[in-house]
Amino acid sequence: MIFAEDILKIVPHRYPFLLIDRIESITPGEKAVGIKCVSINEPFFQGHFPGKPVMPGVLIIEALAQVGAVAILSLDEYRGKIAYFTGINGAKFRRKVVPGDVLRLEVEIIKRRGPIGIGKAIAYVDDKKACEAEISFAIGLEE
Repeated sequence: MIFAEDILKIVPHRYPFLLIDRIESITPGEKAVGIKCVSINEPFFQGHFPGKPVMPGVLIIEALAQVGAVAILSLDEYRGKIAYFTGINGAKFRRKVVPGDVLRLEVEIIKRRGPIGIGKAIAYVDDKKACEAEISFAIGLEE
């Protein structure tokens, strides 16, 4: 298991934008499973929505992408790099994610050619799908 302080050694994200609390399992370059404990103290709940807090879908996708980044950036060849989004396909939101929920974030890298790839990403709450998408990425494309 990898906790937040060690996740910081793999991905460049920092508070308030690091959206994973721990990594439950990892096969570098292939798959990772992460956990996000959703708290009412998350800064986005102040405005989304007052009195009826719901985690924004784009942030669920971002949390999935961060777990995928842990999987790919754990490879020695990509350590210290950044994984950039290049696309989101087929995103579906199946249920609301609210304070108190524990998101299980699963990402499997299903295609990779050099620094470009695609991950199959699914977020669960209580073993029920909350969100799913295919996310594509590019590693460290510098201008």
